[in-house]
Amino acid sequence: MAPKNSNAVSKRHRPHEKFDKKREMKKAKLAEKEVVSNHPTDEEDLDSSEEEDAIEEESEAVVYRKPTTYDNLLASLGSSNKAVADMNKRRQREEEGKSDTEGDDEDEEEDDDSGSEDQISTDGEDDDEIQGDDEVLTENTEKENNDNLSEEEDSDGYETDEEVELSTNGQPLVDASSSASAFSEHLSHILSSEELKTLPEGKWKFKWEAPAIDMPNCRWKGTRPNFLDAVQNDSPYGLKPKLFKHWLQLYQKSGGKDFDSSKRRRFFSICNSYLDILHSNKRPFYNKGREEDSSAMDAYLMHSLNHIFKTRDLVKKNESKIAKHRETSEEEILSDDGFLDQGFTRPKVLILLPMRSIAFRVVKRLIQLTPESQRVNVEHLDRFNAEFGCEDESDDDDEKTSKNGKSTTHKSSKPSDWQALFGEKNSDDEFMLGIKHTRKSIRLYGDFYSSDMIIASPLKLHMAIGQAEENKERDVDYLSSIEVLIIDHADIISMQNWSFLATVVDHINRLPTKQHGTNVMRIRPLYLDGQARFYRQSIVLSSYLTPEMNGLFNRQCLNYKGKIKLACEYKGVLEKVLLPVRQIYERFDADSMTQADNARLEYFTKKIFPKIKDSVEGGVMIFIPSYYDFVRVRNYLKSQNASFCLLGDYTKNADISRAREWFFAGSRKIMLYTERAYFYRRYKIRGIKNLIFYSLPERKEFYPEIMNMLDEGSYDMMSTALFSRFDLLKMERIVGTASAKRMISSDKSIFAFC
Repeated sequence: MAPKNSNAVSKRHRPHEKFDKKREMKKAKLAEKEVVSNHPTDEEDLDSSEEEDAIEEESEAVVYRKPTTYDNLLASLGSSNKAVADMNKRRQREEEGKSDTEGDDEDEEEDDDSGSEDQISTDGEDDDEIQGDDEVLTENTEKENNDNLSEEEDSDGYETDEEVELSTNGQPLVDASSSASAFSEHLSHILSSEELKTLPEGKWKFKWEAPAIDMPNCRWKGTRPNFLDAVQNDSPYGLKPKLFKHWLQLYQKSGGKDFDSSKRRRFFSICNSYLDILHSNKRPFYNKGREEDSSAMDAYLMHSLNHIFKTRDLVKKNESKIAKHRETSEEEILSDDGFLDQGFTRPKVLILLPMRSIAFRVVKRLIQLTPESQRVNVEHLDRFNAEFGCEDESDDDDEKTSKNGKSTTHKSSKPSDWQALFGEKNSDDEFMLGIKHTRKSIRLYGDFYSSDMIIASPLKLHMAIGQAEENKERDVDYLSSIEVLIIDHADIISMQNWSFLATVVDHINRLPTKQHGTNVMRIRPLYLDGQARFYRQSIVLSSYLTPEMNGLFNRQCLNYKGKIKLACEYKGVLEKVLLPVRQIYERFDADSMTQADNARLEYFTKKIFPKIKDSVEGGVMIFIPSYYDFVRVRNYLKSQNASFCLLGDYTKNADISRAREWFFAGSRKIMLYTERAYFYRRYKIRGIKNLIFYSLPERKEFYPEIMNMLDEGSYDMMSTALFSRFDLLKMERIVGTASAKRMISSDKSIFAFC
């Protein structure tokens, strides 16, 4: 059903007179033909002898042309599909410089089975099969259209950027058509041969730096020209007007002032640039940074909604144009490049999060940020609250409300950040949720292929990828058309299993294994040519930076738009060590990152262990961030018949209790304690006299917490930390940027802090 304002909708596209002209030419051509037979014949039988010769010549030429990615994909997706076959022929003719009609006569009949669900879908009101976290995608997903839109959605409920002009506080907003360029320009760019050659290499040169407002000692660095100053006064900042007005109202209701200079508005403008973003200094909500965390979350959620709604508007405008020209063959209409508006599948945004409790915060805020007219109904909200909900979402996690309504205070031995993450929270890390936006509702637990957005944990997607590799009937093709990837709380994900995340990112934007009801004639060339990963925007947010994050950002995020990342200087946390402990830092040499692990173990076995193996008093705790290093040190201690106990990632609770007792009593001289075990359990260890950091912790707040566990009554307290030049990132967070650089480059190898 065409919208009432279809004339306005089509302003930015080429006029439809060419369709009428083609239709008249086709009618005249058909009138000159004589019906050879009353029986239906193949397309070749209808062609003239000249056209047959043209086809033969064309096919003869094609034999010697090397198949492109596009050709192979068409062959695999729909060799038996007439529309796909015709499109393939038309593309071959264009490459050979022939006209659309040369070599093949257009058939008057439409193929009703070709992309019928893409033309007019009824997905807005249908009963999608609901899928839980552990359920397998059902067979009917192959029939789902990746951009299916219901007649309800198509009627009169959508806005276009050039049609709407809102006003706030009496001040008119800028017409959004100018701000729509960030979305359309990004996806309409055609990669040059030079870009196709250099992008896969993952080599980036950061050309400029600019202060990060409201983040002291931090600077943004970018690979493309500095755009930060230009976006400051670009109201409504690239947002669809209805989204901007709703966001502004929420901000003002919450007591916010001066939205233009707010953190959330600034970060949204960076997101809307469609550059890859690495924000590695975000203070998280669980570490007294609720406002800063919420600002970043608001920004990337509004960017995601904006991207989804703009994609939907483009598809609906094109559906309206097709509906206005029903007399013209759909294939004839779709020969216009302006109708290339889709991917292989519908999901366009993927948000990766570490825990259900964090996903609960994100989805709840996503619902709030959606304009009320577009969330009249939120389907399966009760189920979502039951499966993802947290018992307490207050800012102060130590304050609980009793049944009589009075607040009570519950003291805990765990630090406040642990309470905010794990205290009565849903910390499950296996989940995946599809979210679909229709004109008036939000559908949770939708089928993944009919969803606009997928929110998942790396673990769950890693499991799905493994299942698809083992069972060919399963697939993860819903990752094939992701255009915006958001990885939030990457620091927590690094405490889980970073390799799962790397595997998931590697599988995004791969060519699909099945067609899934896609109308190939409307797929953007960037997908068909296997270039989608070069258009995907990746946004990584973390409270600190690791070499693994840098590696993923540089080598797996290959957006042609370029990159922007945060670079910070740190003061360190040594002043938070309350005990009078002499802190010794010993540097060992390593030629490369891969050689650093072996060099560290060799230094430990030759320089450190001989000093502690004959310790009579014991009380030696070795803190090890990496589980890989934990296993190597454990095996070495076994080979030396050392007296030790373990508190590792997979140690059972009963064994932990026993190990703590043994260590405190002195029956075990050495304890191995991993950073991941401390992150999840936060056990305080008594009886530490000699603390050895096999490697410094990634989380800077852990350093003073572990140091302050030393037995204050001991007269010979000491601490030793091993480091190499490849540990600069974690060192500068602990000792400060200036001291870390000096220690890395100094001729001396031993340093002391008192």
